[in-house]
Amino acid sequence: MRRSAKGTGVQPQERKTCNAFHDAGYPQRDLKIAIFTEVYRPIVNGVVASVDSLADHLRRAGHDVYTFAPHIPKGAETLGRVFRMPSLPLPARTEYRLTLPLVSRKNKRAFLSQCDVIHSHSLFITGWMASYYARRRFRVPLVFTYHTLLESYAHYSPLSQRLTAQLTRELTRGYANAADAVIVPTQAVAAQLRQQGVNAPICVVPTGIEIDAFRAADATSATAVRAQHGIPLDAPLVLLVSRLAQEKNIPLALLAMRRLRERLPAAQLLLVGAGPLAETLKAQAEAAGIGSAVIFAGNVDSAELPAYYSAADTFMFPSTTETQGLVLAEAFASGLPVVAIDTPQTRDVFGIHLAGALVPDGEAMAAALFDLLTSPDRRAAAAAHARAGAVQFDARATSGRVLAVYNAVLANKAGLADMSAFDELFEVVDPGYELGENASKVSRIK
Repeated sequence: MRRSAKGTGVQPQERKTCNAFHDAGYPQRDLKIAIFTEVYRPIVNGVVASVDSLADHLRRAGHDVYTFAPHIPKGAETLGRVFRMPSLPLPARTEYRLTLPLVSRKNKRAFLSQCDVIHSHSLFITGWMASYYARRRFRVPLVFTYHTLLESYAHYSPLSQRLTAQLTRELTRGYANAADAVIVPTQAVAAQLRQQGVNAPICVVPTGIEIDAFRAADATSATAVRAQHGIPLDAPLVLLVSRLAQEKNIPLALLAMRRLRERLPAAQLLLVGAGPLAETLKAQAEAAGIGSAVIFAGNVDSAELPAYYSAADTFMFPSTTETQGLVLAEAFASGLPVVAIDTPQTRDVFGIHLAGALVPDGEAMAAALFDLLTSPDRRAAAAAHARAGAVQFDARATSGRVLAVYNAVLANKAGLADMSAFDELFEVVDPGYELGENASKVSRIK
């Protein structure tokens, strides 16, 4: 793989459009693309949404895309171009499955052997399969999207968290460096991979969403959501959309809500999502004296989500473990002001847009929510910035940028790549970015 010799300058707020290879005169053609993922429908999470959105938009552009995913019993099998692989249940109580690395001869012969690019969304079993088929069996480029800060999930491992974190760093470094290109959703994540020793070309491409769907929600659907959950039309409403699991930091949201209610007793929290901590969190809300103010809505169908965003006045985001936070993009597209815990990743998502506030802790989150909920002018200004910030997450644009990565690695493998275009696409990331002066600053609402 040819590597860029470009300098180490970083432009965290001026993300590349990744159009360099479209503009450089390299031949464009319809591609055959295999996507490998460890999780897929009926599971609902950011990785599944990302895979589905990417595959859909690539197909609309005329490319032949098949998804390779584990079979999940009692789940609605996906119609269309999805190859299901055998799987086994995991020892823990979870909806995720242990994929068996088996692809039928028919599928290998009819599609994998004809692929131009293999795109991995995992570095575990299906990721290993993607790497094997790309690098050893069929000799085609391997693109890897890094979705998850794996060290933040060390608590799920039976090993010590320190050992698990070390092993995941080594696994990530080895797998990423074997890829022809790595895609990450934010500059901060790119910097973290550089710090861990990843030297493969990295392109920053946010995970895309269907922004028009969130912009289209109207007052009627918002009113219906409030009525469904018994929320008065005039109640200040905070929304949180999240899996109810340890790494999502939901107790901090409950703390912020308790503090907010001390100053704004009518405020309510609508919590959309499910997970292993659902009952524990309900008990915590009751113990904090806010049980009646926190509505646990459970999982909501993706088609109904825009109405939930439309029903709320503000959005809170307590997680510190996301690589991007797909729900942030959804809130932005809905014009919903966001109060989020300040991390390098959330700074990158906010960019220059003053779409609410980035805060250090639960107390500050409560204060920022109070300011937004009690000031229509501030809320309107933040909403306008949120809508502007949503543009970068339009799935039509982000899928085009991923396609540019495919064309780049194909041209590079064939020895056709112009290095200036290659550098333009795969910017060199300063490994000190997220800790140094280059970290982007977002003004907080005062």
